[in-house]
Amino acid sequence: MTIRLTVAQALVRFLAVQFTERDGERRRLIGATWGIFGHGNVAGLGQALVEYADDMPFHQGRNEQAMVHAAVGYARQSNRLATHAVTTSIGPGATNLVTGAALATINHLPVLLLPGDVFATRPADPVLQQLEVPHAADVSVNDTLRPVSRFFDRVNRPEQLIPSALAAMRVLTDPVETGAVTLALPQDVQAEAYDWPEEFFAERVWTVRRPGADPVELAAAVQAVRTARRPLVIAGGGVHHSRAEAVLAEFAAATRIPVASTQAGKGSLRWDHPQDVGGVGHTGTATADELARTADLVIGVGTRYTDFTTASGTLFENPDVRFLNLNIAPYDGHKLAGLPLVADARSGLTELRKALDGHRTADSYVTEYTEDKERWEQRVDACYEADEPDVRPTQPQVLGALDALVDETDVLVNAAGSLPGDLHRMWRARSHDQYHLEYGYSCMGYEIPAAIGVKLAAPERNVWALVGDGTYLMMPTEIVTAVQEGIAVKVLLVQNHGYASIGGLSESVGGERFGTAYRFTSDDGTFTGAPLPVDLAANAASLGMRVLRAKTVRDLRTALAEARAADTPTCVYVETETADTVSGPPPAQAWWDVPVAETATRSSAVKARELYERHVSTRRRHL
Repeated sequence: MTIRLTVAQALVRFLAVQFTERDGERRRLIGATWGIFGHGNVAGLGQALVEYADDMPFHQGRNEQAMVHAAVGYARQSNRLATHAVTTSIGPGATNLVTGAALATINHLPVLLLPGDVFATRPADPVLQQLEVPHAADVSVNDTLRPVSRFFDRVNRPEQLIPSALAAMRVLTDPVETGAVTLALPQDVQAEAYDWPEEFFAERVWTVRRPGADPVELAAAVQAVRTARRPLVIAGGGVHHSRAEAVLAEFAAATRIPVASTQAGKGSLRWDHPQDVGGVGHTGTATADELARTADLVIGVGTRYTDFTTASGTLFENPDVRFLNLNIAPYDGHKLAGLPLVADARSGLTELRKALDGHRTADSYVTEYTEDKERWEQRVDACYEADEPDVRPTQPQVLGALDALVDETDVLVNAAGSLPGDLHRMWRARSHDQYHLEYGYSCMGYEIPAAIGVKLAAPERNVWALVGDGTYLMMPTEIVTAVQEGIAVKVLLVQNHGYASIGGLSESVGGERFGTAYRFTSDDGTFTGAPLPVDLAANAASLGMRVLRAKTVRDLRTALAEARAADTPTCVYVETETADTVSGPPPAQAWWDVPVAETATRSSAVKARELYERHVSTRRRHL
């Protein structure tokens, strides 16, 4: 039996019946499609989405990159068991997907991209928005998506869709290979009819694997843990992807090994778990970083060991340090010359705990990190406290006001600027999915659309997009989408008149904060006068969002409570006290490598280079 449909119609019907299953939980894989229509997709996928509106929910976006961010937010909140598709026209609509695709692939989060493409039959050459490449007639702008996609295909014939669509689903549901998947769809092929086998539209379930550990690798891992005196677990995003948080908590309690976390892994343990020591690396806590410096065994669970985690190769100072890497991806399992334990995080931790058979770290080690953690929490309390409620808050006090309000059901979304450092060091994660930081790509503009995606995946939760003014100006457009669809996200907009994070970094590396502030400047680039008369609160209101302005700590507390109770999209706007500083104490507890000019005449750069060379001299290769 066959069914005659266009390629676009067949694709929509196929996507509507794809499911994932893990641990008995079954989810629809493609929960909805986002779209902005143009001449490359309006008559193909646009018509198909109207034809099968009952089978495929649709969300109207305002920016193609933002649509990918929303899909990624949905995918992460869904533990990678579900995601969204994104369709665009050809030309700029397609190339706008590249940043979002890179973010998805770097973070191992699934998203399906369906950009329109130029005519496969070439009835006119070139067509509107076509890139002409004289030496390669088969190239279009969609080829920019190849390096940032885990799977890419251009569907030039109807029958090609069958193997291509199946391969796309395989990659989207593969816990190792997942990321952005791109099916480029020439606009004439989208509208072409074909006789499809009925089996193509049967429900299909893709099982998400939980591979266990190899016995030889497991035995080596057990030996490494048993002989370590100062072991430290570093929990990465793989803990969340695997839903291994409860097993990690049991492992930590049984062995009493402290657990630090990367940005992607924060929340793997609740902040008040006895073994949780907070974030690690350049944005980590003093407790976690000191443990990392003296650790003789680092047990990485689901982490990629980025430079922020390793302090650019300077953090793990113990000359005898070894690494044990529990990771479902062999590529990451072998990093830092570590012992690989290639397995699903939950399966691997379960097997490792059983094999250790009651092994525990020394009492003295437990006492040491417990006391250090208590001292760190006192520092956080001091940063959060606001003794004078009628003054403008600092950025840490903004977080403190939010910390005092939320419970384990709230979700915080952030990605770039100075907020990630403050959050990683100070935020007290109350649930496994409260802390939603995108720091693999650290993409400004991610927060608001991603918060929409999170809210679509968890409509019962309070979802907060935390943005500075620089990030807000990158991509506020999806506020309109939230208003249109009644998606009650909360936006906490912090105004500090510029790129605060990069301004602080610029000063530290001899750049003298050049080009990092929103202020009137003189001809020589120095700051003069007041900040620019830009009203971002009015901008958010003009896009349809309810805006609550807070001038003082007291105002802020009231506004946050009102926003949290709101059932419509609501923004809390607050100007912070220290406009020209990164975020106030506590400062970074470890280094991060940003090369400084080797030669310069300005004293700021000369001094910065001297400090840089001292740090570089401490870097080591773990071989």
